[in-house]
Amino acid sequence: MSGWTLREIDQLWQDELFPPAEDPEPVGGQRVTRFQGYLNQVDWTDAAQVTRALRVFEVVLRQLLHPPVGYVNVDALVSRIRRLLERDGYQLHEDGRLTGGPTVVIAEDFLANLTEPTVIHEHLDRISHAIERDDPAQAIGSAKELVESTAKLVLRERGETYSDSDDVPELVRRAQIALDVHPSGHAPGPDGSDAVKKILGATVAVTAGLTELRNRGYGTGHGPGAARTGLGRRHARLAINAAKTWCEFMLDTLSDDEAPWQRKPPAV
Repeated sequence: MSGWTLREIDQLWQDELFPPAEDPEPVGGQRVTRFQGYLNQVDWTDAAQVTRALRVFEVVLRQLLHPPVGYVNVDALVSRIRRLLERDGYQLHEDGRLTGGPTVVIAEDFLANLTEPTVIHEHLDRISHAIERDDPAQAIGSAKELVESTAKLVLRERGETYSDSDDVPELVRRAQIALDVHPSGHAPGPDGSDAVKKILGATVAVTAGLTELRNRGYGTGHGPGAARTGLGRRHARLAINAAKTWCEFMLDTLSDDEAPWQRKPPAV
C-alpha cells in the first residue's frame, strides 16, 4: 500500500460499502495498518462481503500489474501474489480481474443440524490440505472416506447399526434406504419419479467408482504396488466433485423436514 494515501485507502473500501475502519495495533506503517483495519472487519464466511473485498483487491492489483512510471520493479511481488492466489483457487488476470475461488467441498449449511459433524470436518480438512499441496492421491483417498463417513453418520442419525465389515457400496445402499431415497424405493413425489431415480442410481455408481479408484491404488489408504503415474488435478477434482454430489444430497435430505423419510409412517 506504499503508493496509496490514507484517504485513498478509505475510499477503496468505502466505495464497496464497508464502514470506516478503526486502526488495529500497528502492523507496519500507517497505510498498511489502515488497510489491515479494513481486512479485520471483513466477515470471510459471508460470500457477499468476500466478493466486495475482492473488488478492492482488484483495484490495488491493477496498479501493481501496470505500475505508473517511476515505480520500482514489482515483478517478484506480483509473482508471489499469483502463487498465493492460485493456492486458494483464484486466478489473477492481466487486467487485474480475479476469478475462481477456493474449492468448497461441502458448505457449512449442510452440517449445521448434525449431532456430531466432527468426523466430516476432519475429512474436509484433509481434502483442503490435499488441494493446497496438489496431492491428487490424498484427495481421492479422502473423498472416498468422506462418502464412507457420511453414510455411517446418516445411519447413526437414523438409529441404524453397521459393522466394520460393511464396504462403502453397502453403506451407501443402506444409507439411501434409511432416508427412503434409494432407486429401488417407492417414495412419494419427485423422489419416486423415474427421473430422480435415474440420478440417484447414477450417484450410487459414482460412489462405487470412487471406491474402486481408491482401492486400485490411485488414492491413499492402500499401498500401491508401483508409483502412481498419470494422476493430476483433474482426477482430484473428479473425485471431490463425485463425493460432494452424493454427500450434499444425503445431508440435505437428512435435514429436510419434507424429505420422504420424514413422512414415512413408522414400522409396525
